[in-house]
Amino acid sequence: MTLSGDALREVVDQTRAKWGWFVALGVLLLLFGIIAFGNLFVATVASVYLVGWMMLFAGVVEIIHAFGVKTWGRFFYWLLSGLLYAVAGFFAFYNPLLASAVLTFLLAVALIAAGVLRIWVGFQQKGSSGWGWVVAAGVITLLAGVLIALRWPVNSLWVLGLFLAIDLIFQGWAFIALGMALKKA
Repeated sequence: MTLSGDALREVVDQTRAKWGWFVALGVLLLLFGIIAFGNLFVATVASVYLVGWMMLFAGVVEIIHAFGVKTWGRFFYWLLSGLLYAVAGFFAFYNPLLASAVLTFLLAVALIAAGVLRIWVGFQQKGSSGWGWVVAAGVITLLAGVLIALRWPVNSLWVLGLFLAIDLIFQGWAFIALGMALKKA
């Protein structure tokens, strides 16, 4: 669906009129990020609980979906998948510290794999404009994963909270900047 010029202009005008809400949301996210920085352990536990809720919800949805599937093989696949998600979600609430260790380890593995992949893709594009930036981003991602892995499991108490705090602060500043740009426009 494409918007005509008038419809697009109307959407932009409506968004521009709400610039204050973007700034308010940005300030709120920024404050939450500062609070998270103040206690990385609590922020880590909060992020584990959030992941736990999402896994529980996904598990329930997959279990419900299983009963809508017509063949037995697929029914058991969806049922088992939903049960595994639900158990993992419950586990996050039952033992958030162990869950944070598992999630931190998975984060380290994912960063290492993503870093290696970015470096490989960058070198595959050697000679193209910007290939060095892709390699540099890959090296930084790889180093972040290795640093997390080297301090694991001790850093499991604060790494997830640190990532949450940084994300909240950057999102807050982005919404503030967007709101101010909308005000000026």
